[in-house]
Amino acid sequence: MTKIKGPDISGKQLWLMKSEPDVYSWDDLVAEGEGTWDGVRNHLAARNLRTMQVGDLAFFYHSNIGKEIVGIATISQGGLTDPTDPEGKWAAVKVKPVVKLAHPVTLKTIKDTPELAEMELLRLSRLSVSAVRPPEWALLIDMAGGTV
Repeated sequence: MTKIKGPDISGKQLWLMKSEPDVYSWDDLVAEGEGTWDGVRNHLAARNLRTMQVGDLAFFYHSNIGKEIVGIATISQGGLTDPTDPEGKWAAVKVKPVVKLAHPVTLKTIKDTPELAEMELLRLSRLSVSAVRPPEWALLIDMAGGTV
């Protein structure tokens, strides 16, 4: 396997998107080829969805079961109204899989890494869509084995 640093992040916003794998998993996204990220009912997470642009990258995080980052997705369409919201107030985006991580990065590993102590995943643990800073992204790629 070739050692690389993951997709080029220059000029992109970086995110972490949580999904319960028994509801919608990385494998589900891969099988579909593109999925709609909807059902978010938190104002900050919805603001993050509204901020996303085509080409932005997101870690795909399995919550509840596994509690680990398993892959990288890209935003393929932004600025959508959540189709599950009858009032049309909530946001959604479409995502496509980019690559599965060679080695998933567990929540325990993230918590045990002092350089990640300020990561939104830890500070705002209930937030389903959070921002990731470039140094955090680079470190997490390294923690995944530096290979994708």
